Amino acid sequence: MKLPKVAACLLAASLTPALFAGDNARFDLVGPKIDVRITRGTSTLPIAQVPNLQPGDKIWIKADLPPTQSNHLVLIVAFLRGTTNEPPDNWFTEIDTWEKKTTEGTTIMVPNEAEEALIFVAPETGGDFKTLRSAVKGKPGLFIRADADLNEASFEQQRIERYLAAMKTVPQDDPKAIEEHSAKLAATLALKPNADCFKQPVEQQVICLTQSSAPVLLDDGHGQSIAEALSSGPSSDFINAASYTQPAGGGLYSAYVGALVDLVHLATLLRTAQYQYIPAISFPEEASLNLKLNTPPSFHNPKSVIVIGLPAIQKAKLPPLRPHDPDEVACLLQPKMTLLLEGAPLVFSSSFAHHLVLHLNRTGAATDLPLTPDAFEGGLVVAKEDKREPLVDLKPQEGASAKAAVKIGSSTDITITATVRGYWGFDAFEGPTLTLQQVDGKDWKIVGDTPLLVGQDNHLTLKADGASCVQHIALADTKGNDKDIDVGFKPDVDKDKKDVKDTLALDIVLQKVQPGGYALAIKQYGDANQTKVPLTAYSSGIHLDNVKIHAGDNTAVLTGEGLKDVASVQIDKQTFTPTGEGNDDKIVHLHAEGGVSPDDGADATVKLKDGRTMTVNIAAAAARPGLKLLSFKATPAQQAGAIPVTLGAKDDIPLDGKLTFVVQTKDVFPRTQTVEVATADSSVHTTLSLASNNLVLQDDHTAVATLDPLKAFGQSAFGKLQMRPVAVDGTPGDWTPLGTLVRTPQITAIHCTTADAPTCTLDGSNFFLVQSFGATKDLAKPSDVPTGFAEDNFAVPTPADGATLYLKLRDDPNAVATLTLPTPIPKPAPPPATPPTPAVATPQSHPPGPAPPQRDSK
Repeated sequence: MKLPKVAACLLAASLTPALFAGDNARFDLVGPKIDVRITRGTSTLPIAQVPNLQPGDKIWIKADLPPTQSNHLVLIVAFLRGTTNEPPDNWFTEIDTWEKKTTEGTTIMVPNEAEEALIFVAPETGGDFKTLRSAVKGKPGLFIRADADLNEASFEQQRIERYLAAMKTVPQDDPKAIEEHSAKLAATLALKPNADCFKQPVEQQVICLTQSSAPVLLDDGHGQSIAEALSSGPSSDFINAASYTQPAGGGLYSAYVGALVDLVHLATLLRTAQYQYIPAISFPEEASLNLKLNTPPSFHNPKSVIVIGLPAIQKAKLPPLRPHDPDEVACLLQPKMTLLLEGAPLVFSSSFAHHLVLHLNRTGAATDLPLTPDAFEGGLVVAKEDKREPLVDLKPQEGASAKAAVKIGSSTDITITATVRGYWGFDAFEGPTLTLQQVDGKDWKIVGDTPLLVGQDNHLTLKADGASCVQHIALADTKGNDKDIDVGFKPDVDKDKKDVKDTLALDIVLQKVQPGGYALAIKQYGDANQTKVPLTAYSSGIHLDNVKIHAGDNTAVLTGEGLKDVASVQIDKQTFTPTGEGNDDKIVHLHAEGGVSPDDGADATVKLKDGRTMTVNIAAAAARPGLKLLSFKATPAQQAGAIPVTLGAKDDIPLDGKLTFVVQTKDVFPRTQTVEVATADSSVHTTLSLASNNLVLQDDHTAVATLDPLKAFGQSAFGKLQMRPVAVDGTPGDWTPLGTLVRTPQITAIHCTTADAPTCTLDGSNFFLVQSFGATKDLAKPSDVPTGFAEDNFAVPTPADGATLYLKLRDDPNAVATLTLPTPIPKPAPPPATPPTPAVATPQSHPPGPAPPQRDSK
């Protein structure tokens, strides 16, 4: 019947104060040391390497007492054979430790049919041996259970002590090392550390794991099967399911509960006025049984009898070692290779497994590499040289050598298999077969199309024809400008939590690097050179929403984040490029030579400036409405008393005039369709429709639109004017240019005096709408209007032809407008003719002429 945990605790608490007062339930008192060696056939092993006894084994036993030992102690070796079958008298051997004949030790043979063995250490009295023999023969079942529980407690305590000792060597300021080694130790020793310890400050985690809370034992069945006595069945009282039992009573570890429970039976049922029984937990080391007690021995009545369990007498229970990860491949080139194995905690907490080797299964000369159990590293550590003493007289395994070879050898195969072999006590055993990589990995490449992005943590997959011998990976700048960045790596695991063969999962942190060319520098064990795998780090923060396009269009709109790096978009085999207008980081307007009609929900390919390609969803819509401009006419307004200004370009539209234009559709003109008219910058706009009577159908395909720009837009409207159709759902068509909206000044009079006068004077308003006036068409000598001029008259050059004044308007300075004078300037009258002045002839000033006629003197 299994003893409930509460009952066990109460029973432990009910022990006499001499046994369990205060903190005495802790096994922290050093007991006497007993040397034990076991001989089977011609082979001899120290007790630390013996997990089980068999009939015919010879037990050499000697008390290792100090020379100053004053109290005489008696060792009694007893063999048991069942709870209801008392052992014969000759199964009890008395060893008087103070006699000279015992100084060389005493050899005792395990009798046939024996199933359990105990050692009692008692003070010398007149009837000590017979009294104890009588007690054991009278109630053998109690001692059988005590033997099994003592052995089990010893096994469990060795596991815990190995964990505690190893964790104290971990740097207490390294949380990663603390957690990593705690996990390895817990896996190999079948323990469950207190997870709350990892929530404490780093400097307190190791203290918490080693002192304030002992690890909970996880039961793998192996230790119990070794301690289990064949005649007594399972040790049902032992620690009451160790995987969940908490520390009981005043004891520190749950491993003590079993021993405490059954030693209660001894102390309660067999205590006499002369003797009381106290348990001893043994910690074997080579041939020595180092004993720990939980209460001091007494040499006064009632005197103490120390009870020590020896290995059960049964067939060997070989260790059920198994790989931590069956798919993992270990690297044979690694100087200190560790095979991560679990399933048999006693391999790592005891010396039962010894002379372990890794047998390489390959053609040619076999090679055995020595293995050393190392719970701190989480498995069996491979050494390239065996410095252990060779086995003596033990039957070697087939194909195994007593001295492990040191040369690994070579092979063209990337991977081979290897089998763990060794000895479990006197018995050879074969453990799991593992896969090893024995040459460098080749053909490294990045798997998948996941980009490497700067400014964030990246996760990539690296593949080769052998990825288990990687020692170190760094990200190196190909230009040598930055320091190498260490890259974290581990075997890649798929969604089913299984390793993916020959692939590594990489963690690359690129928080402070620039986009550009890099390379993964891969260092492998046994290779002095690095393998370089080129890759590019790209700009991050790019997110694509969709690309919107209407059927038949050659324009599209891409939306998202980080779009400044978009080079082009491939839609239905047509390349669209950014237009360069109205684009920013969140929207890009695209244009192509020809129109396309893709399916809604299809994919488009976005090419980035850094060479990457990304996929974006297409949001396709119905064809946009279309209009063809057949003609347009702008009629200036007639203002009473004003001199009109004639605009200089055919497509100039006077703001104060009337605009009429004719449009046509390919299909029937929808009556719900409107026409939007706006300036190019969309600062002003208006809508024409059939309902508002400013759009009138000529027939099913043609409509005539009329617009009063001044009324629709106001006095401040100017610039390029355009129109487009808009469907009833708001979908617009393409813009079609109409012309340039131009404002003119109001001229009420012009005053010119004469054609040769340098200037004329204009009367009117809004002269600031004019940039300059000129007398000729080329405005060779213009008269510029100051910015913001607000006077009601302005001096202008006198027209060269006396009839036309030329001007450039601010709304269209590339065209030359004209102002025709109502009355041309008359040309000046020619000056009156002046009579000739008589000439006075002088010899000096006149040339000689004909001589005047001579008058007759008569």
